[in-house]
Amino acid sequence: MPQFSYTEAFSRNLGWFTEQEQEVLRGKTIAIAGMGGVGGVHLLTLARLGFANFRIADLDKFETANFNRQVGATMSTIGQAKVAVLAGMAKDVNPEAHIVEFPDGITADNLDSFLQGADAFIDGFDFFVLDIRRKTFARCRELGIPAVTAAPVGMGVAFLAFTKEGMSFEDYFRFEQKSELRQYINFLMGLAPSGMHRAYLVDPARLDIPKRKTPSTIIGVQLCASFTGAQIVKMLLKRGEVRAAPYHYHFDAFLNKFVVGRQRGNNGVLQRLKGDAVERAFRKQLGLTRDDPLQPPIAS
Repeated sequence: MPQFSYTEAFSRNLGWFTEQEQEVLRGKTIAIAGMGGVGGVHLLTLARLGFANFRIADLDKFETANFNRQVGATMSTIGQAKVAVLAGMAKDVNPEAHIVEFPDGITADNLDSFLQGADAFIDGFDFFVLDIRRKTFARCRELGIPAVTAAPVGMGVAFLAFTKEGMSFEDYFRFEQKSELRQYINFLMGLAPSGMHRAYLVDPARLDIPKRKTPSTIIGVQLCASFTGAQIVKMLLKRGEVRAAPYHYHFDAFLNKFVVGRQRGNNGVLQRLKGDAVERAFRKQLGLTRDDPLQPPIAS
């Protein structure tokens, strides 16, 4: 059996990192929530950068519908737990990696355990998972853990960093006392305020909020992992600038455009008006009145 050498395996990183910096990355711990779309690629990207300590969570199993974007989804992994599959893939890159698995996902009860010892948190939750996402970002702020989110919007990446020096996740997105539909709208609009991805969305009907389905591409997912990897490296090596929220980043490979903007999150007048217009359009499309919930209550 081939012998593994950390020094040899990641020697080609040197030049971009010093030997001392590579050892710093080796000792850092990254917590990643979600091992599906972006989360799995985050894990493997950071593993190849030489990070060797991870805490990963996901309660889901792979299925055929994951094939277009999820790096762990193959014919041989259908029905297997995402956490276990991705942990195995990362261990194939670095057999010495220390990976703590949370196969039941993240809850309020195990959140502190999940974040224990983390030097950074990366959001890989499904887009529609907002409640525990909000709790996780809030707890990271309380613990002083840098927390980032990167969304694969079209064929691009929308990135935000939340640190104790910048705006909080809640202050930026403004979810409080909003309907479920408006929370989803605020999340998308806050992630990508420029909305430039809409220029090439050829079938808007594929954005099916009631069924919790959005169109996606592996292009966007891989860009998320690469962009996030660079920002995490800068944060933890304290080399290079990462502008925390209210700054937002959006790179679109299809349009060849890169935007770095600054705004008051979803609290600005223009952003609120845009959100109102988008919500009215969605409610009209879904046949909902102003006060109707996104989904009718399930009959008992």
